[in-house]
Amino acid sequence: MMTSTNFAAAYALDWIAGDPPDLPHPVRLIGSAISAGERWLLHPAGPATEVARGAALTTTIVAGSWFAANLVAWSAPGEILLAWTTLATRNLLDQSAAVLSALDEANLPQARERLAMIVGRDTQALDESEISRAVIETVAEGLCDGVVAPILYLALGGVPLALGFKAVNTLDSMIGHREAPYLYFGRVAARLDDLANFIPARVTALAIVAAAFLAGRSARRSWAVFLRDGNRHPSPNAGQSEAAMAGALDVRLGGMSTYAGKPSPKPVLGSEGRCPTTADARAALRIAAIASLVVFSAAWFYLRWRERKT
Repeated sequence: MMTSTNFAAAYALDWIAGDPPDLPHPVRLIGSAISAGERWLLHPAGPATEVARGAALTTTIVAGSWFAANLVAWSAPGEILLAWTTLATRNLLDQSAAVLSALDEANLPQARERLAMIVGRDTQALDESEISRAVIETVAEGLCDGVVAPILYLALGGVPLALGFKAVNTLDSMIGHREAPYLYFGRVAARLDDLANFIPARVTALAIVAAAFLAGRSARRSWAVFLRDGNRHPSPNAGQSEAAMAGALDVRLGGMSTYAGKPSPKPVLGSEGRCPTTADARAALRIAAIASLVVFSAAWFYLRWRERKT
């Protein structure tokens, strides 16, 4: 199990250094392995065969990530460095802030270009409010995938469990789509990601409620919108943190987006709120930073409690 000292060191490294692009990253290696397996296994076949092949790839990637983490994390330096790579608070905040900086300079083309690097939706025609909405939604959802879930899994099962989660998350982003050719091939990966994020998504929403209070926002409204709208999203998990964030900021999230030119309407979260602004998006970054610290603190105290028991 991970020690509280190593856990704190990994979390601090994430805040200090983020994700240096010139350093090797396990998630990139996992992505390369998924691509290789996809080339080998993804061929037209019957639904059952495609599901079985996708399940085989998913099992191999997740198990391989878990075993590799056990090999690397046997020493304290290895454990700290590998745990660092599972966390993404600094990266999430920096990439989102870069979009908002372009908006501050009234440079819509640059804001759209930077946004396209962190979202899957089409960004070419988005105005300032729509860009702000996209940033807020991305921050709320990314807070779960890139921050809260890894923290929880590091605390519960150490680096192997956290890296296994990152493998599941990467599989879902690469093959867990509802469109051809992944409809059946990526089904197991998508359902496993839903399962792995189920509790973290709700912990993330609660952390946003707490962060709203600490940031001087309305925790009561955040809680109310979370309870009312959290399950309205097509995803069983994404709507939880987005609804809590919508309530904390008193803005409307969801609505129409386009992906590869195809309209994709989603339910509106926080329907009584206003259209998001750049200021709201900046407030979302502050709330996300505080929520990250709240969850880290709770996990650290849990590890300290466990160490004292043993």
